[in-house]
Amino acid sequence: MSSFTENLALLQAIMKENSITAYIVPSTDPHLGEYVPDHWQLIAWLTGFTGSAATVVITDSFAGLWTDSRYFIQAESQLPGSGFVLMKPSVSEKKDFISWLTDNLNPGSKIALDGRIFSIKQTRSIEKTLEGKNISFDFNCDLISELWTDRPPIPCSLAFDHSTQFCGKERSVKITEVREQMKIKEADYHLLTSLDDIMWLLNIRGSDIKYSPLLISFAIVGEEQILLFTDESKIPLKLASEFDRLEIVLLPYEETAGILSSLSSDSTILLNPVTTSSSLFNSIPYGMKIIEDLTITTRLKAIKNIVEIDSIRHVMVKDGVALTKFFYWFEQNSGSDLVSELSIGEKLKSLRSENENYLGPSFSIIVAYNEHGALPHYSPTTESDIVIGKEGILLVDSGGQYLDGTTDITRTIGIGKPSDRQKRDFSLVLKGTINLALVRFPAGTRGYQIDLLARKALWEAGLNYGHGTGHGVGFCLNVHEGPQNIGQGSGTDPETVLEPGMLISDEPAIYREGEYGIRIENLILCREDKETEFGRFLKFDTVSLCYIDKSMIDISLLDQKEIDWLNSYHAEVYDKISPFLLAEERLWLEEKTKIISQV
Repeated sequence: MSSFTENLALLQAIMKENSITAYIVPSTDPHLGEYVPDHWQLIAWLTGFTGSAATVVITDSFAGLWTDSRYFIQAESQLPGSGFVLMKPSVSEKKDFISWLTDNLNPGSKIALDGRIFSIKQTRSIEKTLEGKNISFDFNCDLISELWTDRPPIPCSLAFDHSTQFCGKERSVKITEVREQMKIKEADYHLLTSLDDIMWLLNIRGSDIKYSPLLISFAIVGEEQILLFTDESKIPLKLASEFDRLEIVLLPYEETAGILSSLSSDSTILLNPVTTSSSLFNSIPYGMKIIEDLTITTRLKAIKNIVEIDSIRHVMVKDGVALTKFFYWFEQNSGSDLVSELSIGEKLKSLRSENENYLGPSFSIIVAYNEHGALPHYSPTTESDIVIGKEGILLVDSGGQYLDGTTDITRTIGIGKPSDRQKRDFSLVLKGTINLALVRFPAGTRGYQIDLLARKALWEAGLNYGHGTGHGVGFCLNVHEGPQNIGQGSGTDPETVLEPGMLISDEPAIYREGEYGIRIENLILCREDKETEFGRFLKFDTVSLCYIDKSMIDISLLDQKEIDWLNSYHAEVYDKISPFLLAEERLWLEEKTKIISQV
């Protein structure tokens, strides 16, 4: 019996003792963010599946795991022997775990879950879907802690000040702006549960979360005080003194629910139901007025200020230099038995680490050769690592966290002689990247309204990709950070209007299972364009700086406007990157960015 099947059997025994019919476990923590500390990696401990998004349901005779299409292949390889089955619905069904519960639970059943790691929006959805089926719920049920005896501790890193030389705005100014918005919304309190919201507001960072410089904490913003719930030992004396001056009161992390429950029932609190746990929500005193909306901080930090924008442009240069040096090195060393997905990923990390103000990678680097590129979120492991040969396609999706910004960029390069179909696929993806970068649109436009531009060339060829086209990017925060997004109605808030100062990705793609994947991603910055009699218009600046592999392009598929964009972009890449290169690297980049034209 494996440790996974043993743990499953123990869990099912506890469920039986407590008359629980179905127990639900998500891949989240109490802050409901993207990256979860080891302490909260419940699904990995229970099933062996290490993907970042999943939900499991356990009954006395069933154990199933739901995840999205990005992780189907990974789940199929990791779940055998665990006692869990992958619930992979057909495209037409699209049934989630709640639908399964509806179809399979009898009247009188009892559903249990740990409300600390489910949002109030999720638990409401479960209750509403199962309404009328005579099912009871226990949303305060932690069955894992007593079983997981060697569970990793909650991270405890030291907070550090994020200087205004990078972020451009004093914490006192941000606090005032939030309180002004609270007055407009008539909110006495504002509950912040997302770590990036708290970090941005207080101009602090930490290293509790992998890939994002965050400190585990909750906060309640009041009219006079801010209550910051975190381990006091995490706040250095100088920072604590500054907090004291601004009436930022430090309280133990574990006391959040208790303090929340003690607030006046005659007051009003603003919170986001998507990022507020069921447990915290249910701690709010009965009768207290609750405003449910995106947090004020989420909207404010999405629009970068002039200092942040200048920092972003600066960080893209040094990040681009590291990428250029990496691809030059790879071209000189490809074909060696020592060059594998893992080894070149480490090389890129090493080159980035030489940059000033570098904190670490912004996500798990994706180095995917040939068929691995068809897995949109593949990251090489010692088990999956393969040597990169002399023919094929290499996809590298990577990013860095810097004090002066966050980067995310994907390049796909050809090794050897690409086939006609590979060049066609690459060129159609490139057309999407360029056409989104070139768009002008009226103020008030939402991301889903321009998503078609990235997909049009692919759609006309009968091709498509399953993920969104663009996600928001934080500033020395999360690499995936809304509310802005470009997609087909999905995302943190599909109704969010694109505004000047928003940083977002532009990443159309094509994946051919078992063969290769092609993705070309740049970060684009929304800015003012011009005003006409029809109103204000906006546009994007492409801020990522790295050459695009011309050997993969079928020029006959590009129109003149697209060719002009590529030539202009390559000229900018060369001008900004070449001064920081060695002579041989500079000559190499000059060739990579040379002007192309229709034959």
